[in-house]
Amino acid sequence: MAGEIPDLVAHERKGTGKGAARQARREHMVPGIVYGGEADPLPINIPFNVLIKRLRDGRFLSTLFNLKVEGHDDVRVICRNVQRDVVKDLPTHLDLLRLKRSTKINLFIPVEFEGEDDCPGLKKGGILTVVRPEVELIVTAGDIPEKLTASVAGLEMGDTITISSIDLPKGTKPTIDRDFVIANVQAPSSLAAADDEDEDEAAADDVPATAQDDPDS
Repeated sequence: MAGEIPDLVAHERKGTGKGAARQARREHMVPGIVYGGEADPLPINIPFNVLIKRLRDGRFLSTLFNLKVEGHDDVRVICRNVQRDVVKDLPTHLDLLRLKRSTKINLFIPVEFEGEDDCPGLKKGGILTVVRPEVELIVTAGDIPEKLTASVAGLEMGDTITISSIDLPKGTKPTIDRDFVIANVQAPSSLAAADDEDEDEAAADDVPATAQDDPDS
């Protein structure tokens, strides 16, 4: 289970409307609104620098946060919209949605690999190439896995790990229907090049002699 849901600290905004929002921006805050659930909408302000860092970290719109506002109970939220200045492309407002524990949401879950000591392909010099370090899953807000675990035990060079190879937590499923690749065990470039040379030499040996090469022609 995920125990590392990041905190998002905000301040309750006194007053609503354009005037209060402009005042917040003058104070280097980004105004926002928290809605949904069984509570009334809550106007908030988030420090500009904090929000910018979160946005630059990536996945902001698909990350579950633990919203902390003084005077209110902590609540799990996910961002549904970030409005930006059309000229400067800086955030000017955001909408946060409260989530019930039973709410289904899309989140990117990291993949952890194990079994390297029991992987013949790696022991022979192969390289584990990770295609998807994260997988987007449909999960329940109250039952979010901290990570997915993929085993490379028994894999030879050229073998792949697909999403069907991973035991997904109960109640979760990928957002992609097909059986996509998570990682593969590849031969190192030097070994692949040597194999190509061997194939070229074998192909050359199989080429029949031409009439010019035949001494009896």
